[in-house]
Amino acid sequence: MDRAAVFDVDGTLVDTNHLHVATWWEAFRQAGHHVPMHAIHRAVGLGSSDLIAHLLGDDRDKDRDDELSTAHKVLYGQYFDRLPALPDAARLLRRLHHDGWSVVLATSAGGAELTALRRALDADEAITATASADDVEEGKPAPEPVEHALELAGVPAERAVFVGDTVWDMRAGSRAGVRCVGVLCGGIPRADLEEAGADAVFDDPAHLLASLPELNPTGE
Repeated sequence: MDRAAVFDVDGTLVDTNHLHVATWWEAFRQAGHHVPMHAIHRAVGLGSSDLIAHLLGDDRDKDRDDELSTAHKVLYGQYFDRLPALPDAARLLRRLHHDGWSVVLATSAGGAELTALRRALDADEAITATASADDVEEGKPAPEPVEHALELAGVPAERAVFVGDTVWDMRAGSRAGVRCVGVLCGGIPRADLEEAGADAVFDDPAHLLASLPELNPTGE
């Protein structure tokens, strides 16, 4: 395999962004913080600690970060057995694998959450490797998750594409030197994805599956 397709998972392959918004909102509410849902939506895709810092600022009581993160995990964990894969997400991964791509997931999820996401996708046979939050020191928008995914695939940046739904994904992929492809199913506007580095934007995995010739890396 000499091409790699690296995928974010939440909001890109599995329809979870608004579940994250609701459960983060409730976690913040329980801790006495009133954070607008639209602000949380824009922060989804960051790792837990970065999301909290982004939304509450540096003058927050940082000793409560772990409490907030745990509350979100507990609330979100209630949905683990019914997370919905986006239409044709599994078919897209299987088709890429069949066509000779190395398919790697690059996600801020880890542990039980990642297990639940992979179960929802139900395409393990098509997934070459996973770069999770447990494997890197810095999450998106740092390039490390994408760079680690490329290492796992054994493919240079110019032979890879990174597919994601947030500006954090596009920035991470751009900094890693890969072609960035955005999808709109996470709820972030096309203009925001393009400004953050998306070279092409599709509606969702089904649209991408129907447009596979346009997925080629920059090296082709």
